[in-house]
Amino acid sequence: MLKIHPTAVISREANLGNDVEIGPYAVIEGNVVIGDGSFIGSHAVVKGPTTIGKNCKIYQFASVGEIPQDLKFKGEETTLAIGDGNVIREYVTINRGTVGGGGQTRIGNGNFLMSYVHVAHDCIIGDYNILANVATLAGHVTIENFAIIGALSAVHQFARIGSYAFVSGMTGVSLDIPPYVKAAGGRSKLYGLNTIGLRRHDFSEETISALKKAYRLIFRSKMKMSEGIEQIESDAIGEIEAVRKFVDFLKTTSRGICR
Repeated sequence: MLKIHPTAVISREANLGNDVEIGPYAVIEGNVVIGDGSFIGSHAVVKGPTTIGKNCKIYQFASVGEIPQDLKFKGEETTLAIGDGNVIREYVTINRGTVGGGGQTRIGNGNFLMSYVHVAHDCIIGDYNILANVATLAGHVTIENFAIIGALSAVHQFARIGSYAFVSGMTGVSLDIPPYVKAAGGRSKLYGLNTIGLRRHDFSEETISALKKAYRLIFRSKMKMSEGIEQIESDAIGEIEAVRKFVDFLKTTSRGICR
């Protein structure tokens, strides 16, 4: 059963699932789809075209689906797609995509966006990531899965952050952060593997050991990155899935890899 506060403003174009709750003075504007069991808090604004999955919680004063902050945007119809089970806290801002960036901003499942997080146009966020307070993503940023972005961090446009990476608070990310590593600093630097996070996610000691070896070959040896990758791929560790993903991330960078 729907639970909509009488002061909420709901567009006739909106499509609300079962057991959706809309709080006082919330605004649902345009073509917005909200999945079963989701909650929109008081004074939150959701603008379409936007799709929100099941069991999401969007807290008070959040702005979801607003037009991109891009001077090239001329009113084209672009979209925002949010998956299931996401928590979007107070004052979070998430913008729709741009035509030049593929036309859609995408957020997967089970993400936790703390207060004042900003997700700009054409960002792609995977599943089960944590973005702490005031973490800021410029346009076209990609975050894979199970990453943690610390408070007051800023990620440059087109940068990528790999799965299970940990980015410390107040970090400036201008280059790609590989999966499984720790990064910190005003101009981010790498500080080894995110071993605590890997163990929390039940990575085996064999896999962690292989990733450590791969990390040393790429970032601690005197070899060029291409030589390190070749060495990893010729070694037995190159057959381990996590190591393959680590190498694939390095090989597909366009901005360059944080060192």
